[in-house]
Amino acid sequence: MIKLSYSTFGLTNLDFIHSIEVVDKAGYPGIELSFHRDQFNPFNITDDYLAAIKKRLETLEVKPACVSTASHFFTPQRPHEPSLMSPDLAGRKRRIDLVKRGIHVARKLGVNLVTFGSGFIRDEHVSNPSVNPRELLVDSVHQCLKELHDDEDITLLIEPEPGMYIETLEQGMSLVNEINASRFQLHLDLNHNYCSEQNYLETLGKAAPHAKFLHVSDSQEGYNLKLVKAADNLKMDLNFAKYLVYFPEFAEYLLVDPDHPIYFYDELPGAKQKKRIESILGSVNISTSPAFVDYNDLYAGQSPFESEIFVYLISVPGLTYDVLERARPIIIYLRSTKDKNGKLLMDKMVANTLTGIVHFHEIPGEGTMDFAASFKALTDNGFSGYASVELYHHVASWEKALADSYKHLSQFV
Repeated sequence: MIKLSYSTFGLTNLDFIHSIEVVDKAGYPGIELSFHRDQFNPFNITDDYLAAIKKRLETLEVKPACVSTASHFFTPQRPHEPSLMSPDLAGRKRRIDLVKRGIHVARKLGVNLVTFGSGFIRDEHVSNPSVNPRELLVDSVHQCLKELHDDEDITLLIEPEPGMYIETLEQGMSLVNEINASRFQLHLDLNHNYCSEQNYLETLGKAAPHAKFLHVSDSQEGYNLKLVKAADNLKMDLNFAKYLVYFPEFAEYLLVDPDHPIYFYDELPGAKQKKRIESILGSVNISTSPAFVDYNDLYAGQSPFESEIFVYLISVPGLTYDVLERARPIIIYLRSTKDKNGKLLMDKMVANTLTGIVHFHEIPGEGTMDFAASFKALTDNGFSGYASVELYHHVASWEKALADSYKHLSQFV
């Protein structure tokens, strides 16, 4: 059986206890309690405050479903960092400590699930190939498991996410099998799974026996763009994605798109670089001459695309944040500039996923996900638990998101 829940991560403009009350009033059986720097900060929370939360929960119908240790917690502009597999032990210990604080909150409030993500392969991993990120992740999970008491019913969950080291459900199940602990299982985010799984419903069924908790939001097809560093052995598949190739020696970028290849420059490229550009385009049978756009003329301020570009950039692994941030004005340009036929150069939301589905949390019913089939694939294969709506992109319109999500999803549970 699936029961609906709502995450406080979509209610961060409210007082925390008030956020619990509005979820209860909306009719949700469960609520996910998510750490947040300003709303529910585990470094400020006292046991007295937790006791007040527990007392209020006892007067309401809504039940606490899970504690999320909020990957955006430490540095909002660099969410998920430091991670459980950061090369720096100090960084890993900060994330381990945050998970342990989640366990403490769960213990005090009588919640039996605590969730977290793996983190990304970052530039620090690429520049330190002797570091094995999986070994670091496995060790960190074991450190978190040591915090659990033998006489309590708390399970830790890993949440696969687009672009992360643990991205697919197969990778998540592999990690669960390697850790081999009954109190370490899977957290499925249907949005993430929709973005990452070629055989989405079939894979949900396979993962269901390991799954203890769901995140729910909708999503839709986007413009799949892979941001990669230029290399002699660069392989590109234009049926899968378009590519934004970064040249470290110039800090310039080439958009590899058969409809409109574009080179973004600081100084017009010389003969050698032009030949390299032609070679890269020719390797994927693009014979159209690229347009040349002066990077310094690009708009670099706030735009209507901030949220989608932010989610996109943080999901690109293996490059420095400076390389990622320097690409931001390029994506604004592509999202706001029309070609000679009046069509936007990038006419869909930007994506960096294994399927081309955008990792952007839409209100259920406003995307292309089949929730009836998704829930059936899970329950037919043994899943029973909470499905928590997570809509952090809709904080400003939380009342609509809360009501519309319940209206759409309640017909399937």
